[in-house]
Formats: sequence, structure tokens, C-alpha cells
Amino acid sequence: MAFVLSEEHERELTEILSRYPNKMAACIPALHLCQNANGNWLSPDAIQFVAERLELSPAHVKGVVTFYSLFNEHPPGKHQLWVCRTLSCALKGSGAILEHCQKRLGVGVGQTTADGRFTLRTAECLASCGTAPMMQVDKTYYEQLTPEKVDQILAGLGKG
Repeated sequence: MAFVLSEEHERELTEILSRYPNKMAACIPALHLCQNANGNWLSPDAIQFVAERLELSPAHVKGVVTFYSLFNEHPPGKHQLWVCRTLSCALKGSGAILEHCQKRLGVGVGQTTADGRFTLRTAECLASCGTAPMMQVDKTYYEQLTPEKVDQILAGLGKG
């Protein structure tokens, strides 16, 4: 089934295109718009749509999608967990936090739980070095983590 935007999203795309000197420069915001319109992921049809609308090759658009970690090529879980693995977090135990998340959720990095509730990811830096180790769940930061705090966070998310 071909990807299409709603009338509202089409207006947003037109507005996005008006802000840039050329269509290629609008690629990232156009992809974000399409990802949000498509349930937080970019299907092959959505990638083709962006390529056609921006007059770019599908390979170029796919290259952008695969380069940036905030684009999803598969439907993610309801909640996305990003464990920071930069030096500050690593020195404060982010490796143990990541390992705990993997065991608790039963998935590896980049995978989604069988029930579709959680996708586990790592990030190079989430800019919270002074409160390491930390992770971002959806748009919320959780800092100075311990395995017990992670369990509390996950239990709280499981109720929703």
C-alpha cells in the first residue's frame, strides 16, 4: 500500500519545504514528519514517498534513514529505552544497567519485546554526564540509575 500523508501533514510538509533553500535540505524534517505520521517508523513506501517528493534518489533518503539513530525502519515498541553508553555513563556503570535491561526485557539492543511494549537501544551521549548512569525512556530522562531504579521505571511503564 502506497504511503500518503493526511491533509494536515501535507500542509506541514509544504511549510517545511518553504523554510529550506532546496528540497534536499528538507530531507531530515520531512522524514521526521513522515515517521510521526506513520506510527513512529519509516516503511519502504514512506522512504520512497520522501524521495519522490524531494526529488532525491531512494538510496540517498535510505542513507539518511540508516545514518541517524532516531529514524526507525521497523515499528518500535510503545516505549523506547535509550541507555547512554558514553564514557561518563560507562565509568558509572551503564554497562551493568544495559545488561540488566536486556535480562529484564529479554531482548538485545535494537530489539523489541515480543509484546511490543519496549524497544531497547543505546545512545552515544544523552548529555547528562553529571548524573550518570542514565537512560532516556521516550522523552523522559532517568538519572543516577541502579538496577532497582530500572525495575521501578519498567514496572511503572508496564501499568500504562
